[in-house]
Amino acid sequence: MTIESYKHRIEDGGANAPLFFTFHGTGGDEHQFPDLARDLMPSATIVSPRGDVSEGGALRFFRRTAEGVYDMEDLAVRTERMAGFIEAIVAERRPRAVVGLGYSNGANILASVIFARPDLFDGAVLMHPLIPFQPQVEGSLSGKSILITAGRKDPICPPNLTNRLESYLQGLDAGVETVWHDGAHEVRPVEIEAARQFLRKWEIDR
Repeated sequence: MTIESYKHRIEDGGANAPLFFTFHGTGGDEHQFPDLARDLMPSATIVSPRGDVSEGGALRFFRRTAEGVYDMEDLAVRTERMAGFIEAIVAERRPRAVVGLGYSNGANILASVIFARPDLFDGAVLMHPLIPFQPQVEGSLSGKSILITAGRKDPICPPNLTNRLESYLQGLDAGVETVWHDGAHEVRPVEIEAARQFLRKWEIDR
């Protein structure tokens, strides 16, 4: 895979900048999160790919057959493709650290890439992920830093599945923190602040 595998937006950061990948939710695009990413990590080089699957005109990163029912073959193909894209960017930029942030469908593809290639990311923010399957991790997640954010009344990403994902990652020795709010699938300020604090360890002092 190459950098041209996905349409994407890149915003250069400072010298020796960390790479910060952002992954939009269903119906978003590569412009959904760069401004937030810049606010969270001012020094980072921000890379935002556009999902290449259309669901009734709404962009996604992989196919599904119904709400919460994934096309697992397509997910495997798209995960490999995204991992190749990320690897190509990393090889070109040679950053000091690589972190990611994804929301909803974007969190799901980010999580899937981490399961397949734990070596690619130093840390990740998964906002409202939905992993309705038993992940198969190819490698070690020991010490990997992961922040999960979620809504206690989220009808799309039920809390029991969020809890299951948290327990699964903890069982693999990942460093997992979960931040909840009392709402549904929307992103709330408490999640943004949690992400800011979580990402601070990779931010360059300016």
